[in-house]
Amino acid sequence: MRRIALVLAGVLLGACTKKPPRPDITDEARDTRYPRAEGLPGCSLYGEPRDTGSPPNTGRVPLVLAELSGLAASQRHPGVFWTHNDSGNAFQLFAIDELGTVLATLTLTGVDAKELPRMDLEDITVGPCGPGDERSCLYVADTGDNFERRERVRVFRLPEPEAVADATLPVEVLPFTYPDRPHDAESLILEPRTGRLAVITKKRDSLGEVFALDGLAPDTVTKATRLGELRAPGDVDFRTTAAALHESGQRLLLRTYTRVWEVRRPGATRLEELVQGEVAEVPGPSQAQSEAISWLPGGRAYLLGSEFAGQRLYRVDCR
Repeated sequence: MRRIALVLAGVLLGACTKKPPRPDITDEARDTRYPRAEGLPGCSLYGEPRDTGSPPNTGRVPLVLAELSGLAASQRHPGVFWTHNDSGNAFQLFAIDELGTVLATLTLTGVDAKELPRMDLEDITVGPCGPGDERSCLYVADTGDNFERRERVRVFRLPEPEAVADATLPVEVLPFTYPDRPHDAESLILEPRTGRLAVITKKRDSLGEVFALDGLAPDTVTKATRLGELRAPGDVDFRTTAAALHESGQRLLLRTYTRVWEVRRPGATRLEELVQGEVAEVPGPSQAQSEAISWLPGGRAYLLGSEFAGQRLYRVDCR
């Protein structure tokens, strides 16, 4: 019944949340809402979100991903995105394309069956498997903690598959704790140059605190390091549900339930510098339960997804 309710909710919400661009909004007014990015690689201005489906009956999240909660562009397979469901689902990853078509299912192993009901997968990213390792790895954040009670959370790591095909694969478990108290975190990012991971917490009064995960390793509980806190201009928005770090390391997308924000810091080489950057609103669609965002390769467009079967995937390109 829970799954049927999700599907019905998705269909109903999908019917009412698609909003075409308003022709009465001038370019000048749009530029005021979405400030130009100066001195940064990538877009200086973004265009309006457009759904990826063509014809209209495609580009929708399928039933098997009714609780889609994370997106990451593959580094090995052009046009492929890795994704997963939220808590209460099978321990699996999915390869999809921009239309939401499921191309492969990865069934994951390496976690005690008794722990599976307590897992809360929230985000996914792709990057180096480790220092000196030329392979790319998938990193999945088991960091959801709605009641902030989990003393220890973790990231799962596995090499990105050589082929886009159904497979059963083991994961490495990389546990960590926070330096102060448990946090709910739904965003995982990775510095492309260093392979350094970080999580962004889901806070009720800001866009979240950033914690670096230096020294993650199997069988070792790492202590996260707080780097700073992110805030929307005027504190008009809160609760980051997904994030994606630009390949330059100078831009960071943050998704909330209602908007999309970009942290900008020209010349930033470390997350410590980026978290001190400007926070500006960027275009995003109106979606139900917005919980996924990913840069496309090249860093000049981003893809957005949300929970509930029947919801559309949206893409934002340079203007």
